[in-house]
Amino acid sequence: MSNSGKDAEDHAWDYLRRQGLRLLLRNFRTRRGELDLVLLEGNTLVVAEVRHRSHARFGGALASIDARKRGRIVHATRQLLAQRPALANRPVRFDVIALEPTGKLHWIRGAFDAGGY
Repeated sequence: MSNSGKDAEDHAWDYLRRQGLRLLLRNFRTRRGELDLVLLEGNTLVVAEVRHRSHARFGGALASIDARKRGRIVHATRQLLAQRPALANRPVRFDVIALEPTGKLHWIRGAFDAGGY
């Protein structure tokens, strides 16, 4: 598997599509952050952060989502909901897709919440 972020997102999206999720947006950008994948699973809005590391030093992909990164994701999600009020009535879940150097994918549903941000 390539080390590029786009390739990691493509791999994650392909997996989530096969799990029945529907893509709404990809790479939604704000001044303070970006949302990798915004999807629907049933009525739930799923904000998926895709993380890939070429090696496990410094904790690997999962450890790279610190409080600052979570805050940026929550802030970007709030901006998205303000811009698209039709989405604001849905429950929101923050997932993480972590890709190992081998290409193995870990889908962590509800990896964090918006509390404290």
